[in-house]
Amino acid sequence: MALVYRSGPAVEPVSLAEAKAHLRLETSSDDALVTSLIITSRLHIEASLGLALTAQEWTLVLDAWPATGVVNIPMRPVSAVSAVRVRAADGSPVVVDPGTYVFEGAGIPPRLVPLGGAWPQPERATSGIEIDFTAGFGTTAASVPEPVRHALKLLVAHWYEHRDPIEIGDPATRIPAAVSALLAPYAVVRL
Repeated sequence: MALVYRSGPAVEPVSLAEAKAHLRLETSSDDALVTSLIITSRLHIEASLGLALTAQEWTLVLDAWPATGVVNIPMRPVSAVSAVRVRAADGSPVVVDPGTYVFEGAGIPPRLVPLGGAWPQPERATSGIEIDFTAGFGTTAASVPEPVRHALKLLVAHWYEHRDPIEIGDPATRIPAAVSALLAPYAVVRL
């Protein structure tokens, strides 16, 4: 299984102006750094929680269908599945009829369920199944839940203040507890 990033978000969950206001920066001398920290903080939150904050295009690539037939999409929230394809022996894509499966985006994890029992089988042994989907809370920064946006601003501030090279595992590298607390409701509990 692989996730392929096809298209990034059009907007970040926190703008440069919002981050600078949070940091109380009035000059533009650190704009490039703050912009980089916004992106880095978003990517950290997304990777840590299996979330997409603002709308992004992804492809899930599988070798074979799960034994249960139910395909769990390892990212959330997913707003749409735009295409499901299987690969023919020559590598050409064959689009699966959208009427033969149902997308359940509200669950955790979001999933695809075949109607009538079985998926069409790919003719390639590896990477023969591709599922294109859109993940994210929405297309605007305002669509991202406010606790997540605030955690992102706190993380930007933390990394803005701790720029020196330090060893991983050093207490100064730890994510502030307030960030973790704000993000806790969005974490998936694994048993």
